[in-house]
Amino acid sequence: MNIDQRRSGILLHISSLPSKFGIGDLGPGAYWFADFLQQAGQSLWQVLPLNPTDPGYHHSPYSSFSAFAANVLFISPELLVREGLLSALDLRDRPDFPSSYTDYDTVMEYKRRILHRAHENFRSRRRLEKEFGEFRKNNSAWLRDYALFVAIKDHLGGAVWTDWPKALKERKGEALQDFEYSFGAQIERAEFLQFIFFRQWEQLREYCRGRGIEFIGDMPIYVNWDSADAWADTRNFKIDERYRPVGVAGVPPDYFSATGQRWGNPVYNWRRLKESRYAWWVGRLRHNLKLYDYVRIDHFRGFVQYWEIPSQEPLASKGKWMHVPTEDFFDTLRKNFKKLPLVAEDLGVITDDVRALMRKYDFPGMKVLLFAFGEDLHKHPYLPHNFERHCLVYTGTHDNNTVRGWFENEATPREKENFFTYISRHLEVADIPWAFVELAMRSKADTAIVPMQDVLGLGQEARFNKPATTQGNWRWRLTREEITPRVTQRLRVLAQDSDRLSRVCV
Repeated sequence: MNIDQRRSGILLHISSLPSKFGIGDLGPGAYWFADFLQQAGQSLWQVLPLNPTDPGYHHSPYSSFSAFAANVLFISPELLVREGLLSALDLRDRPDFPSSYTDYDTVMEYKRRILHRAHENFRSRRRLEKEFGEFRKNNSAWLRDYALFVAIKDHLGGAVWTDWPKALKERKGEALQDFEYSFGAQIERAEFLQFIFFRQWEQLREYCRGRGIEFIGDMPIYVNWDSADAWADTRNFKIDERYRPVGVAGVPPDYFSATGQRWGNPVYNWRRLKESRYAWWVGRLRHNLKLYDYVRIDHFRGFVQYWEIPSQEPLASKGKWMHVPTEDFFDTLRKNFKKLPLVAEDLGVITDDVRALMRKYDFPGMKVLLFAFGEDLHKHPYLPHNFERHCLVYTGTHDNNTVRGWFENEATPREKENFFTYISRHLEVADIPWAFVELAMRSKADTAIVPMQDVLGLGQEARFNKPATTQGNWRWRLTREEITPRVTQRLRVLAQDSDRLSRVCV
């Protein structure tokens, strides 16, 4: 399969899957959802970044302390029992978790306890030791630095690495050796839990392959300053003599924020990256292409120009555009990969040079229907009759309100009337989400992706993230009861009628 065929799929992050353990995971709920996708005639499953999340960043999957490691909260306790790493008795003290949202504080406390127990059982029995050794060897480029970073940070009470003792901050060999000697078990545990995650992930991917389902993954363009990546090689970033960022990333004022967004991530030292022939990026992309069939690069325009805000400035509006060695970078990627199955997140203000780059390297972009109805009903590029075939159409993204939430709480009278004019009829509010789904699925775009909330017609209460806010995001979860036979059949019929039905159907 490839993304140029006429296909469709669902956007649902792993954290949103049904699970008895407070957060979606790679266990039975994931396999149940894969079965639903197959039965509904879908062949794509899009997820958000799988990297570790942090309470300091409100568990945003776009703000991680590692660009390579995975979120161990997604490890399935039930699969650990099947592997003999936990017993059924180990799971008896499970809190009474809510089923429709994630309570991250309770989940973290509980998962930390049982994952530590799984590692202790591994150390006493050494099951899977050969596989674990192979995993460590195959991921040595990032795994050891990540495990050291996590162990040191935990030992120092979560301190930012620039506040660590000088020898550890500067990665002095003797200091790191002494720490490894004293905290070897904690370092091994961090490595072991990564091994378990990637093992469970590959098992899920294999199951999905057998059902004709491929994954679209999401790769944030930036990493956090307080990350294993920045600590392991500061030369990849613009920093001063005190290891502080000179400039930080963000975007100027746009649809989501009148003052712009100051993300705070360190910006890259592209001159140094070019000197290394972009080794860090090549390794990062290779790692992601082992995880997913296609990789959506968030904030793609940052590979042409990026918005750099002086680190001392609190407002994003004080930044300026900076250039990237764009063609040299992508030509280097081409030399390292037989194919580049990338999707460009090209939303917002996109300039002609970004469009030219996407055409040159044949990267499909995105169309979002929620943005289509505020202007001229003939010319807006997100209206279905203006699509080029080589693109992905979404009703909305993880950053948007749900379709119903948008219509009830955000859409202007003009947008509502434009929408009704475009579809040539008026609808009840409850029917509007499905009308958007039909517009996406029947469009000429090669690929149609619909957030699960819009398939179900859910309102603002099911919104996953609201940019430039910190509270209440990344929490919504799907329950098994919401996917009824009628939902499955309705989606399957639409996939068939719009010539998107998966070739591997029950």
